[in-house]
Amino acid sequence: MKTDNSAMDWLRIPVGDWVEAGLDWFKVAFDSFLDVVGFVMNWLVAELSDVLISTPFFLLIIVLALIGWLVRSWQFAAGTVITLTAIVAMGQWENAMYTLALVLIATIIAVAIAVPLGIWAARNDRVSAVLKPILDFMQTMPAFVYLIPAVIFFTIGFAPGVFATIIFSLPPGVRFTELGIRGVDSETVEAGYAFGAKPGAILRGIQLPLAMPTIMAGINQVIMLALSMAVVAGMAGANGLGKEVIASISTLNVSKGVEAGLGVVLLAVFLDRVTAALGAPGDFKHSLRAQFSRKRSAPASRPAAATPVAV
Repeated sequence: MKTDNSAMDWLRIPVGDWVEAGLDWFKVAFDSFLDVVGFVMNWLVAELSDVLISTPFFLLIIVLALIGWLVRSWQFAAGTVITLTAIVAMGQWENAMYTLALVLIATIIAVAIAVPLGIWAARNDRVSAVLKPILDFMQTMPAFVYLIPAVIFFTIGFAPGVFATIIFSLPPGVRFTELGIRGVDSETVEAGYAFGAKPGAILRGIQLPLAMPTIMAGINQVIMLALSMAVVAGMAGANGLGKEVIASISTLNVSKGVEAGLGVVLLAVFLDRVTAALGAPGDFKHSLRAQFSRKRSAPASRPAAATPVAV
């Protein structure tokens, strides 16, 4: 049975047309600003990816393994060497470094925006009430939709990928930061005020340190969403594993798609474990840093013998 759409035309609200007109106006009104932002994002990702690619892969693997040892354990460091070597063996190292550079730049920018917004929302109920529906909208909007304004603003390349990744991965950082600040014991905060501490000192000395595990959990989620969006960003022409996945879909190349997908998974596992360890201080007990602290805590010298007193 066919539906007569003409009978419902009078109910139609041209939301899409309004949004398109708004994006076109924004593009024209802020063209110079968007050019600068696009240039900066392209330059940051390009420079970081050049550094990562120009560094010998075995040296970079050793550095990342040492980071894993410091923040977690030697077992994690060994796993890092194995997984990153697997990326090299699959011939996806250069693409993985492009993706890693895009994710790191997008994560740094997203965290720089999300943490202050989360702190503001935690300290102001009105700001929190305004941000909640906006964050809900950002989280539920399909990821592919973000590529439309990104490409309109920045054409193709790294810039639209970074822009879309920031927008898509931003909400968890804001939510977890607000949750962490609000979760700090009120009596502890009141004790700080009782000793004459100002709000800025309370935030830096009490709330942020106590909320850090929750904030790091939010940063972990930002990184995971950034990785998932980095693959979608391949449709906007951003080099990396995402572009390989898109190319494999268009050519039905199973081997290339599987290898690029595994590269994303292995990068995600490494970044997830590192950020999880940074957010859980207890995970440092088997790290190299803990071993050094135990050595420093050993008695440095024997106590001096008592000197007899002459009568």
